[in-house]
Amino acid sequence: MNVADAMTPRSELVTVELPGTREDVLTYLQEREFSSVPVVKNDEGERYRGLVSREDLIEQPDEDQLALLMQEVPTTTADTSVVEAARLMVAEDARRVPVVGDDDELEGIITITDVVRAIADGDVDGASEVGGLARRDVNTVYEGTPLPVSEREIAYANVPYAVVLDDDAEMTGIVTEVDVIDVARVVEGEDDIGDSIAGQDDDWMWEGIKAVGNRYFPTRNVEIPAEPVSEFMTADPVTVSSTKTAQEVAQSMLTHDVEQLPLVNGDDLTGIVRDIDLLSAL
Repeated sequence: MNVADAMTPRSELVTVELPGTREDVLTYLQEREFSSVPVVKNDEGERYRGLVSREDLIEQPDEDQLALLMQEVPTTTADTSVVEAARLMVAEDARRVPVVGDDDELEGIITITDVVRAIADGDVDGASEVGGLARRDVNTVYEGTPLPVSEREIAYANVPYAVVLDDDAEMTGIVTEVDVIDVARVVEGEDDIGDSIAGQDDDWMWEGIKAVGNRYFPTRNVEIPAEPVSEFMTADPVTVSSTKTAQEVAQSMLTHDVEQLPLVNGDDLTGIVRDIDLLSAL
């Protein structure tokens, strides 16, 4: 199976054009639930220039210019095999790879989800048991943590999720970057950062929390609600056992539209299976 058989073709892609702003991208990420948007420039024909992802918007809240938000990522070609594309994604820790032709022409994009779909459909090998693919280091957060603090914790952990724990350290849900983007709001010309500034003795005070306010944690361009993460998490997430195959887990991820599933043994949380872990088996 080649990239051309799995990718989203250019005719179905939404792109943003240089010059542009963060609000152009945030609209697509929120309304259409994309994880990233390709950036192009029309200069004697359309040319691929980079990608802007939800991570870029979260990690650079004060940057407005599209040219400074976009990232250079590895590219591939339409005639490359899906297995080779998966190897590139794992090696470069890339969730999506633009498919580029001659003269930097954007022909499409292949994502981890596209490869997961190929695994789910049996187009590539999915026989490995996920017990051997799962990660044992699980990123977690307390259910009472304010969402802006949870977002920073996720960013510092360099993963797109956090399993939410209650007072007894039992799993009660999961929160992801998608959940944060869904409730983030672009603010233009916002100067008021709230009346309640965190002090040395306040709960949750560390670098990254500039103000608490009554409802929002504002930055120059993005506001994130300050309520506890429990109000935004997915409660009682779908889980998997170690004996499930990569194909079965891929099917479950697609059915429930998630990028990771907690691994459990009975009621005990024992690991996490991310979509990119399924690619490792290839």
